[in-house]
Amino acid sequence: MVMRRLPVFLSVFIGQVVLDQWTKQLATASLKGTPAHSWLGDVFRLQYATNDGAFLSLGSNLPPQARYWVLTIGVGALLLALCIYALGSKKLDLVQVGSYSLIASGGFSNWIDRARFEGSVVDFMNMGIGSLRTGVFNVADLAILGGIGVLFVQGWREEKKQKALSALAEKK
Repeated sequence: MVMRRLPVFLSVFIGQVVLDQWTKQLATASLKGTPAHSWLGDVFRLQYATNDGAFLSLGSNLPPQARYWVLTIGVGALLLALCIYALGSKKLDLVQVGSYSLIASGGFSNWIDRARFEGSVVDFMNMGIGSLRTGVFNVADLAILGGIGVLFVQGWREEKKQKALSALAEKK
C-alpha cells in the first residue's frame, strides 16, 4: 500500500518544495528592494514581501512566542500528521495522495522559510483589479490551494456519482 503511494507522494512533495524555494530565491534576488513589477494593467504584480503570519497574514499580530508555538510547532505537527495520513490511509486513491502531498509540501516549504528567516515567509505574487487585490502569496500557497481544490472537486464528483447510483438503485 505505502510502496505505491510513496513515489507519488515524494515526487509531488520534493518537486513542489524545490520549485517554491527556487522561486523564492529568484524573488529575493530580483525583487527585494525594488518597486513592484506589474503586467496586464496591474492585474498581475510581482513584489517582494515577507509575512510573519499564516495565509493572508492570519496570526501576524500574535506575540512572537505565540506565533512560534502556533506557526512553527503546531503547523509542523499538523504537517507530520498530514503526511502520515496521506501515506497510511487505505481509503485514499493516488490522486488524493498527490493532493495531500501538494498541501503538505506547500506547508512544509513555508515552514522552511520560518525556520530560515526568523518566523517569516517570503511572498512575491499579487493579483487583482484596482483596489480589489489578493494578499501577497507564493508558489507554496498555490500548491496548498491546488491540493485543496483537487480534493474538493474529487469529493464533489464522488458525491454526485453516489447520488446517481442511489437514484438508479431506487428505480429498480
